[in-house]
Amino acid sequence: MAGRAGADSEANAEAKRMPAGFADVPEAPAPALALLGSDGTILAWGEGCRRLLGHRAEDVVGLPVRELLETPVEAVRWSSAPGDMGKRGGRRAANAVVKVRHRDGEHLRLMVETVALTGGDGTSCWFVAVTGAPDGVRTADAEAALLDRSPLAVAVWDTRTRLLWANRACREIVGRSEVDAPTRSTRRAVRGFDRTTIEPVIRRVLTSREPVGDHVLRWVSPEHGREVVFSSSVFPLAPEGGGPLGVCTVSLITRSGERERLALLGRAANQIGTTLDVMTTAQELADMAVPALADYVTVDLADAVPLGGEPLKRMSEAPSGIPVFRRAGQSSIHGGMPEAAFLVGDVVYVPPGSPFLTALYGDQSYFEPAMRTGPGTWLDRDPQRRQLIHDTGMHSVMMIPLRARGTILGIAVFTRTDNAVPFSQDDLLLAEELCVQAALSLDNARRYTRERAAALALQRSLLPQELSGGAAVDLAGRYLPSDRHEGVGGDWMDAIELPGDRIALVIGDVIGHGINAAAAMGRMRTAVHTLAALDQHPAELLDHLDKVTARLAETGTWSPGYSSITGGTCLYAVYDPATRVCTLARAGHPPPVLVAPDGHARIADTPVGPPLGIGTGRYESVDLELPGGSLLAFFTDGLVETRHGDIDAGLDRLLAALHRPSASLEDLCARVIERMITDAPPEDDIALLMARTRADDGSRAADGEHRGLSA
Repeated sequence: MAGRAGADSEANAEAKRMPAGFADVPEAPAPALALLGSDGTILAWGEGCRRLLGHRAEDVVGLPVRELLETPVEAVRWSSAPGDMGKRGGRRAANAVVKVRHRDGEHLRLMVETVALTGGDGTSCWFVAVTGAPDGVRTADAEAALLDRSPLAVAVWDTRTRLLWANRACREIVGRSEVDAPTRSTRRAVRGFDRTTIEPVIRRVLTSREPVGDHVLRWVSPEHGREVVFSSSVFPLAPEGGGPLGVCTVSLITRSGERERLALLGRAANQIGTTLDVMTTAQELADMAVPALADYVTVDLADAVPLGGEPLKRMSEAPSGIPVFRRAGQSSIHGGMPEAAFLVGDVVYVPPGSPFLTALYGDQSYFEPAMRTGPGTWLDRDPQRRQLIHDTGMHSVMMIPLRARGTILGIAVFTRTDNAVPFSQDDLLLAEELCVQAALSLDNARRYTRERAAALALQRSLLPQELSGGAAVDLAGRYLPSDRHEGVGGDWMDAIELPGDRIALVIGDVIGHGINAAAAMGRMRTAVHTLAALDQHPAELLDHLDKVTARLAETGTWSPGYSSITGGTCLYAVYDPATRVCTLARAGHPPPVLVAPDGHARIADTPVGPPLGIGTGRYESVDLELPGGSLLAFFTDGLVETRHGDIDAGLDRLLAALHRPSASLEDLCARVIERMITDAPPEDDIALLMARTRADDGSRAADGEHRGLSA
């Protein structure tokens, strides 16, 4: 605002300030603002007027404006009938150059722009913008001089949110030379304004009669996609005790839009790709963009990206091999997602010639600020989408290909419905940045999913399909891969039938995770089967297995870029139902839990040797006498050990879970897993093997019958 040096600085001039806080208008050379009644009475007096003329609000509100004027009041062209006065070219506005008395007696030459306002109850008044006029400025030039001197965008809206008046700064920003007659809504009056944010604010100010400051408002050129971001203050225009007549907005061009974009990209870096799950990552992208960027977003992944199953087939009726998509994520500002033609997980088809394919196979995104849906467009081949677009009011669209490391992963589609502002070039750049971040996370998830699926398939092919205790014991087992690493480790268990109805029970854990560990586990399991076929004593078998593992480690890497597996742990036990004796040896593995027929559970006292692959020592075996109905529980350390829990506490929980076991081993396995696994997913793979001796074991004599076990 144009100020005056030495103006009074009364700190308490609050009593009769302009309603809605005109004094809060930004400190800048904008017009001083006031509100006059239809009879010329001063109804409100802004802080800018005080700085310009020195008069405090409490001194002038209620006085006739003529008491401040040297110029005859008739020259200003306001009267008791503003509906009849001030009309020029269909605009309810008038302009004049007047002389006004300053509080100190000095006469000032001012330019005045007046806008007529009429409330819903028929109340009329004048909104007045005032600034200093240099000598020699003619009345005819007053409007141009006034608007030229105001760098802020000032606009007046009526109670129906129609634009009544805007200064030149506002018009030049939005590329308009005149304001339309007040017969159109905000959306129609100035195309490109974000009405979804400005109209609710205007209505709130009209209802509450309280100002709103620092409201971010966007305008996008419908023709060029140029975007301007304003920081606006919205003030009600209402006389003391009267109803609202409209609002005034004072806006400053700001760079807050750039800050918001940077903030959104920063949030995206933290919130997209939080897991290595393809579907979750796609949904995170959709959720991040709504409503910050778009009203409705879909993320469809191409058939090159398996979502936990076989790759999707291509459309048989399409000779060019148009890909089929699968909906991986979507988000909307509306509940129930009325814009969605497909649900998450559904197969999504696209017709030939659609912009989906243009974005996928072209080198740039598809950008259509104003969607064309009439005849002759690609929607002729997709009437379902056309109807959905019309029903939901989609009017602006961006289609961004998702590419990472040279691979086409899919496409993200951003649309606007309720937000009347079309997408701008800035929006396109922001969407592309989001998609670059998301594509890298999607590709990481895709690679992880592919390797995990391969490792799981390899591991399952190497593990026994079913466990059989033969005539010796009843068996049950559980295997749970962890969610950490690749979700695949080197844990395994096995049951090998031996001559004389004996059974060998094996459980082991290879160091490491992933496909490398699964392959090493397969080699170790094969070695155990080979050594068991020689009917070796458990301690002797572990000694040979240790040497085999050490030799495998010494051979170095088995594939470029992958380190070799250096060892693991193993427990090998042989149970003879004729003698009811179980002979076992351990190579760095946790001891088994022994549950007596009376239900009492304890840790079996067994010696432990070094882990496999070290080759530093020999192994000892121990004989355990197992009455009929005894239970042995073999397990890997993932069942009882966590990063944040003590292994002794885990063993105590396991003993409690095994106390007085149920008759069904399957039920017992389920109970143990339920009690041992807390709410958090397992941190390491878990293998659990239960063996119960039968009460009707034979009493075959052991004298003279060779069992293949050395002393």
